[in-house]
Amino acid sequence: MQPPPVALLLALTWFCAAVLGLYPCGAVSQSAPRERDPMSLAIETELEKLAHADATSIQGAPIALREPLQKLYAQRNFRAAWSHAANAEQLRRALADSYEDGLDPADYHLPLIEKLARQSNAEDSTPELRAQYDILLSEALLRLSYHLSFGKVDPETFDSQWNYGRTLASNDVAQKIERALASAEVYRLVAALKPTHPLYVNLKRELARIRAATANGGPSPIPTGASVEPGGTDTRVPSIRKRLTVSGDLSVTDASDATEYDAPLVTAVRKFQQRMGLEADGVLGPGTIAELNVSPAARIQQLRVNLDRGRVLLRDLPDAFIVVNIAGFTVYFVRGERIVWNARVQVGKPYRRTPIFRSEITQLVLNPTWTVPPGIIAGDILPAAQRDPDAIVRKGLKVLDANGRAVDPHSIDWTQFKGGHLPYTLRQDPGPSNALGRAKLIFPNPYLVYLHDTPSQALFDRNERTFSSGCVRVERVLELAELVLADPAHWNQTSIARALETGETRNLTLDKKIPVLLTYWTAWVDPQGQINFRRDVYGQDAKWAQALDAGFKLRSRPLFSPSDDRTETTTQR
Repeated sequence: MQPPPVALLLALTWFCAAVLGLYPCGAVSQSAPRERDPMSLAIETELEKLAHADATSIQGAPIALREPLQKLYAQRNFRAAWSHAANAEQLRRALADSYEDGLDPADYHLPLIEKLARQSNAEDSTPELRAQYDILLSEALLRLSYHLSFGKVDPETFDSQWNYGRTLASNDVAQKIERALASAEVYRLVAALKPTHPLYVNLKRELARIRAATANGGPSPIPTGASVEPGGTDTRVPSIRKRLTVSGDLSVTDASDATEYDAPLVTAVRKFQQRMGLEADGVLGPGTIAELNVSPAARIQQLRVNLDRGRVLLRDLPDAFIVVNIAGFTVYFVRGERIVWNARVQVGKPYRRTPIFRSEITQLVLNPTWTVPPGIIAGDILPAAQRDPDAIVRKGLKVLDANGRAVDPHSIDWTQFKGGHLPYTLRQDPGPSNALGRAKLIFPNPYLVYLHDTPSQALFDRNERTFSSGCVRVERVLELAELVLADPAHWNQTSIARALETGETRNLTLDKKIPVLLTYWTAWVDPQGQINFRRDVYGQDAKWAQALDAGFKLRSRPLFSPSDDRTETTTQR
């Protein structure tokens, strides 16, 4: 394993040292014990063993944070950190509780720690065993604090477009830790690292509910078959009733063994379909049966993945922002923790994905022109033009040379070009067929992605809306335009309509930049308290789950920048 960045080592060492009471009032104690006790010698010996590349574990438990541990104990002359049993018990309880957050307590050595806790209290306990116990507790605290603060998974390892950073002011951390130390509450300190956003809290509650509801095993799969219309009969109906009773969509009083697809069950099925992002038509078709057959284990994994996303994303949120849930095909305008506006969106096709990143909206363009980006030129426009130059005209595109002069597309040998970078600009003027519609919202990004209107309004009625080439097409985009302008005296529904009627392009710079977060949530609890699940259209959940279940790894980039105590910012991941 590559050694972790110096800044991260310092931050982790400071964090653990402060938690364990090593730095009174923020200063490192310089006093040393007059004589070395057997426990200190045993701790130093264990750490010396771990310093060698071929010794990376304690009793089979891998130790990933060897350098922070060495720094931590060296600063206290290798004295035991967990000599107070109450502190150790509180940490063990916090490690066990990580299960409720979708984490695996075994990642924090809990089974071995519990075993050593018993053995260290035995009469025949040795300094070596107690030293191992102490070191394991310290590394477990580091690991868990790291995961609760920043998430276990580093999305950048499988998503090169990821640019979300985490910010954490070190002086604030120190103050919080010192307050917790004054009350000697290690458990409370660890719990305070968890996100408090309702999205996280509600997902955590749903995880507990599904685990409790399926503790004795999940239901048997419902057989496939012909679709069942409301009022019909089918031998599978009793099984569907039981399934929807467990999920909370059907009242227990409406449960029965009848094979008739009656009105209460139809209502429950529609509710279930809506929560799954299906067409809520009440028909028991293949799609609905497939969603009903998703196993509890798969749902639990989905919740665990989205909880870890929460630990990564639900920090340092601005007061007002726009968030696009790519997997949910929805955009929201959020103030505080309240959704003040939302609409459906169309996102990128699976082979032209909408990237997941964060930026700020700086401009609104009314009656925009559309300059075709290189990716679409290479994938769509150029192949069509090579077959028939009239394709350029049919798409309503103008061909402009380097001086902005129009060029006849029939005068160009399109077959000479191999990629999307042409010596020409392809532009579409404003109008009803413009690919960007009547408005676009601009935010700096290297992917040429916008939020914009679209002439393809009928596609908003589809349940799964992966239709674009990467941009986000927004339903009712003029309502969003009015919100981001935030100037009702000058820019309201009437004045925006008048500006659009002119057909002229208007570039409006926002007085206040609006943060925009392009995210990917496949599970969330809606304002009505109902859990929603969506298909993993981009395969992100599978990759996240694999990383979540892998062993502990440090990110390759520092989490703290020691140069600025005011707002220490993580390197963009």
